[in-house]
Amino acid sequence: MKVGLEALPKSGDDERLVYTVTQAAELLGISRAFAYELVARGDLPVIRLGRRRLVPKVALADLVARGPIAEDLAQTDGR
Repeated sequence: MKVGLEALPKSGDDERLVYTVTQAAELLGISRAFAYELVARGDLPVIRLGRRRLVPKVALADLVARGPIAEDLAQTDGR
C-alpha cells in the first residue's frame, strides 16, 4: 500500500503543490460539502491566500496516511 505523496495520483507533468478544496474532495473520493466540513473542523488543513482556501499536497498525503476519513464517513452516513 502506498503511503505519503506516493499515494496521490500523478497526472502527467502536474507539479501542483496545492489543490482547491473541491479538487481535494475529488482526489479523496468525498463530497465537496464534506471536504468543507473537514476544513471547518480543522481535519483538512488549508492555506488561505486572500479568500482562497488551498489544500497542500502534503496535507492530503498525511490525511490519507493517518486515515480518519473512513471513521468520519461512517459517522456522517449514520452507520
